[in-house]
Amino acid sequence: MKKIIAFAGSNSKTSINKQLATYAARLVGGVETTVLDLNDFDLPLYGIDYENENGIPKDAYKFLEILKNTDGIVLSLAEHNGAYSTVFKNLFDWMTRIEGKLFFKKPMLLMATSPGGRGGLSVLEIAKGRFPFHDSNIIESFSLPFFGENFKEDKIVDEALNAQLRSAIVKFQKAL
Repeated sequence: MKKIIAFAGSNSKTSINKQLATYAARLVGGVETTVLDLNDFDLPLYGIDYENENGIPKDAYKFLEILKNTDGIVLSLAEHNGAYSTVFKNLFDWMTRIEGKLFFKKPMLLMATSPGGRGGLSVLEIAKGRFPFHDSNIIESFSLPFFGENFKEDKIVDEALNAQLRSAIVKFQKAL
């Protein structure tokens, strides 16, 4: 059985992006899914001085090993001031110190959501421009605007948006 991971680029305990990633992963049929929480990976703020004095933290290796051993990635990025959240950028920076091509061409469903009408489109554009340099294989991307209105009771309630996500998931699943 294929294995996928789902996670949010957020460390919020009530992350709307984690809710979206979890929901999307549930829609992928015939796979074993692991939902990750970035709070489970203890990574100090990246800095070259820290790395020179202490080395690379074991949790960076642990996360990278999880990426290596999965068949697909469902990732929903939180958008902070139009870019990645600090916790995601820090994880990304640590992992690229180990392996620059950290996505290993694994099929990826890349998403974002936000309370506003753009649904994290700025961070999606940044990721779509940056991730290919790290061997990403972005099969589809999806943005969910107005999270509070469109996501209730652990699902997308807007039929058109839900259909859009389901279409993206079909393509993602075929790529696994």
